[in-house]
Amino acid sequence: MDELGFELHGGTLHGRFRFQDWRVWFLQTRLISMKTSRGGRTERPSSIAKREAILEAAQAAFLANAYEAVTMDAISHDADVAKQTLYGHFGSKESLFLELVRSQTRAASERVHSAPQAIAPGDDARTVLGPVLNEQLATVLAPNLLALRRLVIGLLPQFPDLARELYEHGAERAIRALAALIRLLVAADLLAVTAVERAAIQLNWLVMGEPVNRAMLLGDRAARDGLDIAAHVDAALDVFLATYGAES
Repeated sequence: MDELGFELHGGTLHGRFRFQDWRVWFLQTRLISMKTSRGGRTERPSSIAKREAILEAAQAAFLANAYEAVTMDAISHDADVAKQTLYGHFGSKESLFLELVRSQTRAASERVHSAPQAIAPGDDARTVLGPVLNEQLATVLAPNLLALRRLVIGLLPQFPDLARELYEHGAERAIRALAALIRLLVAADLLAVTAVERAAIQLNWLVMGEPVNRAMLLGDRAARDGLDIAAHVDAALDVFLATYGAES
C-alpha cells in the first residue's frame, strides 16, 4: 500500500479522504486520455503500451526533478524503449511535457464531467450536486495532479499556453459543468438562482478553495490530513443552499 495513493470504490472516493496507490488513478486517467489526446485514431496495442510507458516514465521524471534536469535519454531508459521509439511518439522533450500535462488535465476533467446531466424523480439539489462535487475534489487532490499543477505554475513564463489550458480544462470547465447543473435544478424548481454563472463560481470555490490552496502551498499531506471530503462538501452545500435553495 502506497501512502501517496487514494482509495477508490467503483471510481468514487468514499468516506474519509484516504490516499492509497495513486498509480491506479494514473492508469485510469491514461485510459481516458487515449480517447481524448489521440483524436480517436486506432493504434496497435504494442504502440499504445510503449506510449503509456513513456508518459508514465516522463511523469515520474518531471515530478521528481526540475524540468530542465530531465533528459530524453533518462526517459528512454526508464520507459525501457529505444530513443528512436521515444522520438517517434514525441519529437522533443517539450512536446512530451506538453502532451503529459494536457492528457492528464483533460482526462481528469473527463473523469468528473463527462457523464450526462439529468435529474431523476425524487432528486433534490443536494443529491444532484453532492456526488459531482465529491468526485471533483477527490480528483483534483490526487497527488500527481497537484504536482503537475505546481510544475506548470512554476513554468508559467515558459509555457503560458499550457497554464491557460490547465485552467480551461480545470476550474473553468468545472464551473461550466456546475452552471449547467444549476440551470437544470432551477428549471426543476429545486433552486432559486438568477445569476447562474456567479452561483456556479461561488459553489466551486466553496468546495475547492481551502483544500486546494492548502495543498498547493503546504503540500499533499496538509491537504488530506483530517479531511473528510463528504463532510466538507455537505458543509459547503449547507452554505450554498441557505442562499439559493428553493425554500430559502
